[in-house]
Amino acid sequence: MRLLIATTNPGKVREYADLFAGLHCVLVSLTDVGISNDVAETGATYEENALLKAREYAAHSGLLTLADDSGLEVAALDGRPGVYSARYAPDSPTRIHKLLSELKTVPDDRRRAQFQCVIALAWPDGRTETTQGSCEGWIAHEPRGTHGFGFDPVFYLPEYNATMAELPESFKNTISHRAHAAHKMRLVLERTLSES
Repeated sequence: MRLLIATTNPGKVREYADLFAGLHCVLVSLTDVGISNDVAETGATYEENALLKAREYAAHSGLLTLADDSGLEVAALDGRPGVYSARYAPDSPTRIHKLLSELKTVPDDRRRAQFQCVIALAWPDGRTETTQGSCEGWIAHEPRGTHGFGFDPVFYLPEYNATMAELPESFKNTISHRAHAAHKMRLVLERTLSES
C-alpha cells in the first residue's frame, strides 16, 4: 500500500519513514505523485488544518493520505505563534529571528513553550482519523544545532541540556510532538493495513 505524506519537505518524509519503519507501506510525497497545488490552511486549529490537507490530497490522489499541522506555543506570547507558526514569517531563519526579538526582554523563567502536533489520516472515501502529540520545553536565547527544522534550534529541552536541533534525528523521533502523535497514528495504520 502507498501512503501519501502531504508534504514537499524531504526532512518531514524522512522523519515519518523513521517513525513508521517496519510498516508494510511505501511512503510517497506530494512531489513523488506530481501534486503541486497547495491547500490553504484556513482552519482555526491544528486539527482543522491537518484534516483540510489530508482530505483534499486524498481526494486528489486516490491514496490513503497523512497530513499534519503543528506549531509552537510560547506562554509569554499568550500561546503565539501557535496555529500560525508557519506563517509567522517567510522562512525558518526569519521566524526564529522574529521570535527571539519578541522575547528579547523576557526572563528565563517565563520562556516556557510547547510544540503541538495533530496528524490526520484520510481515506479517498472521506473517512478520517486524527491523533495529537505535544512536547514541552523552553525558548533559548540563540539558535543552536543543525538537526531538525523550523523552531528546533531555539527549542531547549533542559532534561537533555540541548535544543531539539542538537539532538540526533533518531532520538528526536522518539520524544518530539510529531513522534508522540505518530506513535498513536502508527496504531491506526497497523489496524488499517491488517484490514486491507
